[in-house]
Amino acid sequence: MSVSPRTPLRLRAPELVGRGWLNTGGTNLTLSDLRGRIVVLDFWTFCCVNCLHVLDELRPLEEKYADSLVLIGVHSPKFEHEADPDALAAAVERYAVHHPVLDDPELVTWQAYTARAWPTLVVIDPEGYIVASMSGEGHAHGLSVLVDELVAEHTAKGTLRRGDSPYAPPPPAETALRFPGKLAVLADGSFLVSDTAHHELVQLEPDLVTERARFGGAGADGASILAEPQGVLALPAATAARVGYDVVVADSVHHQVKGLRLADGTWTVLAGTGRQLRERSGGGPARKQDLSTPWDLAWFIDRVVIAMAGTHQLWALHLATDPAENTVAVLGGTSAEGIRDGAADEAWFAQPSGLAVSPDGSRLWVADSETSALRSLDLTDEGFVVTTHVGQGLFDFGHRDGPADQALLQHPLGVTVLPDGSVAVSDTYNGAIRRFDPARREVSTLATGLREPSDAVVEQADEQGAAAGSSVLVVVESAAHQLVRIPLPDKAQRVDGLAHQTQRPPTEVAPGPLTVTVNFTPPTGQKLDHRWGDPTRLMVSATPHGLLREGAGSAQGLSRTLVLDPDAGDGVLHVSVQAASCDGDPVTGEVPEHAACHLYQQDWGIPVVLVEGASDHLELDLRGT
Repeated sequence: MSVSPRTPLRLRAPELVGRGWLNTGGTNLTLSDLRGRIVVLDFWTFCCVNCLHVLDELRPLEEKYADSLVLIGVHSPKFEHEADPDALAAAVERYAVHHPVLDDPELVTWQAYTARAWPTLVVIDPEGYIVASMSGEGHAHGLSVLVDELVAEHTAKGTLRRGDSPYAPPPPAETALRFPGKLAVLADGSFLVSDTAHHELVQLEPDLVTERARFGGAGADGASILAEPQGVLALPAATAARVGYDVVVADSVHHQVKGLRLADGTWTVLAGTGRQLRERSGGGPARKQDLSTPWDLAWFIDRVVIAMAGTHQLWALHLATDPAENTVAVLGGTSAEGIRDGAADEAWFAQPSGLAVSPDGSRLWVADSETSALRSLDLTDEGFVVTTHVGQGLFDFGHRDGPADQALLQHPLGVTVLPDGSVAVSDTYNGAIRRFDPARREVSTLATGLREPSDAVVEQADEQGAAAGSSVLVVVESAAHQLVRIPLPDKAQRVDGLAHQTQRPPTEVAPGPLTVTVNFTPPTGQKLDHRWGDPTRLMVSATPHGLLREGAGSAQGLSRTLVLDPDAGDGVLHVSVQAASCDGDPVTGEVPEHAACHLYQQDWGIPVVLVEGASDHLELDLRGT
């Protein structure tokens, strides 16, 4: 579907079909209503961190081309919870989506446009024809170039119709907290919560309502100090005295980790440049290192561990007395997305979003949200090792208790160690608090009926109404915009719910040899830079591992022949690609002033069904212009 505006072949854009529309004031839009405008369709799902990155990338384009471009979000859900219309409406507000959104719960429009990955962008010209399709993030520059070309072309033809966007904002909602994310209990019994949609931290009294202080707001330059803060970590007292701040915060949209001194509200940047990390790794001086959507934090051994959701990794941050000497390093995860256990530097995570440390300090529990999994990082004599305790893969989820190897979660965002050594999981998309017993290796349910619980801390109960010496959980009920107390029951309930798989149509491919090709065309004005070798790289793996007889691994190039084992059954192909292009033509020396190089990358998890006689070729589009 990657077709240039100058290519003779023209594909008419399929109609936009779904359950309904958001952000239009109740109006149902059609492509004929948008004729004469440049339309960009953003296929997204609100669980996906890469989709959230694209929302941020597209905001400047929405503003720059406000009179000629209409951005349409097409929400095609991965998880069952994301198909709930109320949950989608909350997500549209939570992530400040200021354009029309088509609700596509049955993936009708997704299939009509043959999308294979979240996110996918499709560009439609003013005459209603598809001119480009691109998967993944990092396409803001290429989109801007393409839109400039389309504006010029259709202004000359007289087919461009300028005007306002059909976006109609919903009535504003007012609550003290708005989509709070993470929580820490302080030594004096107060709570510090990340008020995510208000871009602040709030210190609450033990009644969970009365505000003692707010931190954040605008800095000296007028810009917001925090942007959608998530993880909050209260440092050990000795460490806080040494470094001069009390709390560490994951500033998710600014891609930074920051320190806060509670006494006077002083902020210190501890890690991150403010730019999103585009590479798949990093390390070294912390304030010179790009990060990618840090989501949660924990104090593990003698470091701050960062759940780096944007790169599917765990990072370690060493805090020096002088923050300029802080360092960061990858602790676990290759950046490939999925479940793979073993040595930490070879393991796979999928958007780790919650962290908690065992009482003896040797185990770090991880809520791995996109695989609906509870996992751990353990310090052993052989080094750090990753283990999956609950969870089966990227596309399997549900609400089922029982033996851990059969239990199912749905996109958990938080994990909390309980006084008895068991683990409470904030099972976000099931609206539940689940309990994993490591000794018996069983999962049960502590509470249900919550609205997107995203974190919890243990509190010793006294005046809160429970018996002296017993414990309660203080839970962040994010979509209800509040903190709630839940007594820990003596016996947990058991839920035998349904198992689910992502309802995304699998791709039929032939068993045996399969050629995978990634079509990549740099945007206008850029060229692949071959001066130091092939600037592209393809990484391929599979679930189950035995699905691939040949072709797994990482190598240069955009095409590879795999061999699929029919005895392994159906599965998922994991394909990752990187391609680097530069402004101008570095080979001929025709390079503009202030030229830059750009890294494009995308990860696909493609469900495949092996069918005799099916295609032995699989083509994927990294971008098309």
